[in-house]
Parts: sequence; structure tokens; C-alpha cells
Amino acid sequence: MSTAFDGKNFLLVDDDPDMITAMEALLGETGATLAIARDGDTAVQKAAEIKPDLVILDAMLPKRSGFLVLEKLKSANTNGQDKPLVIMVTGNEGKRHQTWAESLGVDGYINKPFRMERLMEKIEQLLAK
Repeated sequence: MSTAFDGKNFLLVDDDPDMITAMEALLGETGATLAIARDGDTAVQKAAEIKPDLVILDAMLPKRSGFLVLEKLKSANTNGQDKPLVIMVTGNEGKRHQTWAESLGVDGYINKPFRMERLMEKIEQLLAK
């Protein structure tokens, strides 16, 4: 299958097992190394460990909200290393949450429910830059 993302590290953060399964199915054969976090605290810990190129981040998480995770990822002292690209996925409707995420530096924002092809298009778009 495609190896479009060989050498890339992706962190998938969602507390919904069905979303994790769907994202793993979508990205499993792309060549990227996938790591999973099911709450905000674990997401921050894993991001520090693996230095992901891309984080797909649910907004509503146990222990630490996706917005607090996003703030940490985009403001962290990375010792010269690039900050990860972050795509936030959320069931929150309305522009208030999107505006907040954009103010924190999110690179992409997708409302749930969505087709997985849309997520793949956003990933390809961001990594092509």
C-alpha cells in the first residue's frame, strides 16, 4: 500500500474507541508510525516522548481538554524542534470553539461527524506544505 508518510510520527488522541479504530484503519498503511492517547494528560506525555509530526486531537477529552493539550503543544519549548501540526476534531458546533482553537495555533479543524477521506485530505494538505 501507500507509504506516503514514511518516517512520520502521528499521535491520535480521542477517547472514543470507534474514532481511534477508524483513524488507525485510515492511516495504518500510510507508512506513518501511529501512537494512541485516550486522554489529555497521556497526549501531552506521549507528544513529549515521540515528538509527533502530526497530532489528530479530539477537543473533548478526559483529564485535560483538547484545547489545553493544543495550548501545551503549540507553546512548548521544543529546543529548536518544530512544533507538531495539529488537526482538531470535535462534535462542538458553532464558531466559538473553532475561533479558540485557531487562537491557540491549530492547523486544521474538522467538525464531527466527518468522512475519513476529509481527514486524509487535510493531513495530505498540511504535510505537503
